[in-house]
Amino acid sequence: MLVFLAIRMAAADTSPITSSVLTLSPGITGVDIQKALDSLPSGGGEVDLPAGQIEIHAPIVLCRDDLTLRGAGPTTVLYLADGANCPVVILGEPVNAPTRIIRHLLATGFFIDGNRFHQQRELWHLSGEGCQIRNNGITVQGISDSSVEDVVIARCRSGGLVTTRNIRRLTVRGLESFDNEFDGLACYQTEDSLFGDLNLHDNPGAGISLDLAFNDNVISNAVLVANDLGIFMRASCENQFLNVAIRNSHHYGVFMAHTEQRTATGWGPAPRSECAHNSFTNLVAMNCGGAAFRVNNTTCTNNIIVRAKFGGNSRGGLSLPEPDLVTVR
Repeated sequence: MLVFLAIRMAAADTSPITSSVLTLSPGITGVDIQKALDSLPSGGGEVDLPAGQIEIHAPIVLCRDDLTLRGAGPTTVLYLADGANCPVVILGEPVNAPTRIIRHLLATGFFIDGNRFHQQRELWHLSGEGCQIRNNGITVQGISDSSVEDVVIARCRSGGLVTTRNIRRLTVRGLESFDNEFDGLACYQTEDSLFGDLNLHDNPGAGISLDLAFNDNVISNAVLVANDLGIFMRASCENQFLNVAIRNSHHYGVFMAHTEQRTATGWGPAPRSECAHNSFTNLVAMNCGGAAFRVNNTTCTNNIIVRAKFGGNSRGGLSLPEPDLVTVR
């Protein structure tokens, strides 16, 4: 099943249908970018950004099909203004609970600076619509068949790139994410998606955080250095991890657990919150402050590690609450 998944996702078409291109000149503002996106015809189109720093006071929102936001590379800097207290880019409807799926979006070729030390809170709004949206570099919700490519995200008040709910067939490729308040990449309610060529480092949370139904995805060619945790996992099943290198995590390399809930007889595992049937091929975990690979709960079963390299971790390689929860080949 996992091999078939990787082949199927590699063949998925996530390219927007570009019928109109607007090229913006230097000196633009975030308001100008949003106006350009909103002015594109109903069939969609592309907004091309110039090099240089662009100050952002409100999120740039792509919330209809077939839209592309393209920068000139890392010299295009989307800089969140002091006290803006908002996400920088939202792919999907900018509401707490999106009601429709947006398709064929592409965000590519820019640097996001979230200016986190000059933001006062993690949530976009304190009440009403937007109060459940966090101030990430890119917030992705309610989309399918879309891509984020060749983007650098740094210093955001919450996470770097975060998928929040109802995500199908998303491709993230060429992401660098560092020095965000929490995680470099965080994914929730995400399926059938591909994450590749990742450089996630120096985040006070996890390099990668996975939870709330992260299922049937592939993460490949990722380097995770000097995060608090390399990979944090709950409620994540049937995923493939290929060629992931974790180094110098402050705590564990990989930490896998279920969610606890209160029951009539005390605390116990929440239904469908375990990590199971995940495979890790060519996993490297070196010089971490905890074990290279920690399975914290006995509900996390049928996980496979193939051709791993563990060394220099302060609490050893594989750490299990009971034997045989992980198959090592």
